[in-house]
Amino acid sequence: MVEKDRRRSLRLQTLVRLRWLAVAGQTATALYVAFGLGFPMPIIPVFALIAALAFGNLVLTIRFPATQRVGPRIAFSLLCFDLMQLTALLYLTGGLANPFAPLISVPVIISFTALPLHHAIALLALAVSGVSALALSPFPLPWHMGLSVELEPVLQFGVWIAIISMLAFAAFYARRISQEAQQISDALAATELVLQREQHLSQLDGLAAAAAHELGTPLATIAVVAKEMERSLAGDSDYGEDVQLLVSQSQRCRDILARLTSLSKDDEAHMRRLPLSSLIEEVAAPHRPFVAEMKIDIAGEPGDEPVGQRNPGILYGLGNIIENAVEHAARTVTVSARYSETQVTITIDDDGIGYTPEILPRIGDPFVSHRQKGESRAGGLGLGLFIAKTLLERSGATLTFENAGGARITVTWPRWRMETGSEG
Repeated sequence: MVEKDRRRSLRLQTLVRLRWLAVAGQTATALYVAFGLGFPMPIIPVFALIAALAFGNLVLTIRFPATQRVGPRIAFSLLCFDLMQLTALLYLTGGLANPFAPLISVPVIISFTALPLHHAIALLALAVSGVSALALSPFPLPWHMGLSVELEPVLQFGVWIAIISMLAFAAFYARRISQEAQQISDALAATELVLQREQHLSQLDGLAAAAAHELGTPLATIAVVAKEMERSLAGDSDYGEDVQLLVSQSQRCRDILARLTSLSKDDEAHMRRLPLSSLIEEVAAPHRPFVAEMKIDIAGEPGDEPVGQRNPGILYGLGNIIENAVEHAARTVTVSARYSETQVTITIDDDGIGYTPEILPRIGDPFVSHRQKGESRAGGLGLGLFIAKTLLERSGATLTFENAGGARITVTWPRWRMETGSEG
């Protein structure tokens, strides 16, 4: 709940700048209409309303620092004041006949992008009430002396409908765009965390080698001292066995460090470079116990197998897709790889129910609802698959999703991109 409130908080400076822009626009328009065009208008009430907005904004500027963030309630109160001030100005200057009447939608759009839904709906209701009040305004539109602009009832009703429709459409559209942007932001943040974790795991071999190197010298000293003690206390009934145990355990530690060092030296190239067959085996192996049958099929020119840089994004992405296939397979998951001089393709098939037609265009979107057990593959494709898709696309791959008996995901790289392991 606290996290949601933080996301919905607004920086006060943003609202203050928008309000100063409103003050400048309202002042310039009122001065031009009243003195530039010479149209009659209630000058004192109009400028009093503009002064009220300017004074309130000045108080906010002086009272709070530029970095101050305001919660939903305060932001809602400020937007309500802005909406009522603008509605009053329009009411005094012709109501719905005023060409600036559609500007009443601006506070509503801001609320639907930045405030909780119940606050935004309340502001929308206030805006609808304000538009309805404008239709009843007795004040004429400022115009040439002796002339008046009056809207026919049918035309006035049409303007009212148009503004209400614009309010509803703009509110829905702004809300939808805001939610999608937030979802993408959250999903990308999760992607970065997963990628960081995978990179840390890939660096463990280096850490093991460093630990073996750093511990080797002090452990050698301990072993020398322990052997000296063993020679001195070999016949001691109280400490002889303890000293022998110390010697044996120090030797065991040296053997462990030797294996770590050897593993790092022998497997350094293997850890940094992965043939395609090793890559597939590495990502498939953890999931074999959870499916009745996992088939791996690799085809290409003999002796020309692609050898790529170890890329945590590729390892995690393919692993996630295989895990998803295993979860939804009836019995069999097939991982097929094909390579040529220019292209590398990995296809993951399962013999499950497959994707429903309505879900296919949305696969890879973050936070798609998870399906219930026994349903078709309409769900279970939320943040995990989004992360996998994002990481694989960063490595230069393109992904296609289709039904071929069960579900099929095809991942294709230009060969040079996979072998270099670079991110685009």
